[in-house]
Amino acid sequence: MTAEQTPLSLSPELLDAIRRIAGTEQLLVALDFDGTLSPIVDHADDARPLPRSAAALEALAELPRTTTALISGRALDSLRLVASPPVNTLLIGSHGAEVWLGEGSLGLELDDEQRARLASVRDVLAGIVNIAPGTLLEDKPAGVVLHTRLADDDVAEDAVEAAMRVLREHPGVYVKTGKRVLETSVVHASKGEAVEFLRQATGATAILFAGDDVTDEDALGRLMGEDVGIKVGLDFTQAEYRVEAPVHVAELLETLLRERRRVTAEA
Repeated sequence: MTAEQTPLSLSPELLDAIRRIAGTEQLLVALDFDGTLSPIVDHADDARPLPRSAAALEALAELPRTTTALISGRALDSLRLVASPPVNTLLIGSHGAEVWLGEGSLGLELDDEQRARLASVRDVLAGIVNIAPGTLLEDKPAGVVLHTRLADDDVAEDAVEAAMRVLREHPGVYVKTGKRVLETSVVHASKGEAVEFLRQATGATAILFAGDDVTDEDALGRLMGEDVGIKVGLDFTQAEYRVEAPVHVAELLETLLRERRRVTAEA
């Protein structure tokens, strides 16, 4: 890499890690979407990947011995709509509750008890939204999300606290908090479990994972060995490496693409 190509926003330690992992036998590049490939936006449907990140991800997906994946809290249908992922990119939605590994992948099916729990959770959260201005609900196949990004801070805090207090009394309901969201699900799943599943499914010898939210810490905590974990943003993290914003993720992916192309061309 020439001096002109060196991304100034990436630390020397991260650049070394990218060069190292680019040489692994079977690489898995797994990424969060919102806040990682796409900047955070007020309205979830308006999110789109930064063009440079999208182009680099598509090129990585075409390389030999390289698998790309998106691991998102979004439902799969929403993730496909906003991310427009490369056709051979694996998709994990709803924090791991939904999985798409290509044609023939089975959709998520809830049993009667789970459907009843989901309806009960929705009733609880709908009642909170009715009295908390600026909050709104998003339905997912296995859960309901309380969004508070458009609410005043005190309203958002009260809404989340009220929801947590009530949902603690609902067995079989799993709750996660993120950036101005409260995620509920009637299926136990996590991004950490998703990373481990993809490691086995793809035969990855090393994983590069990047994410920005609290729920991404589950994935970062499952990395090991030669894996590389990157936190996007300035929040506390267990990741060894960090970049400040999605624009720097684009630089990271472009750097990885250059290094991986070189390695696979020499093989």
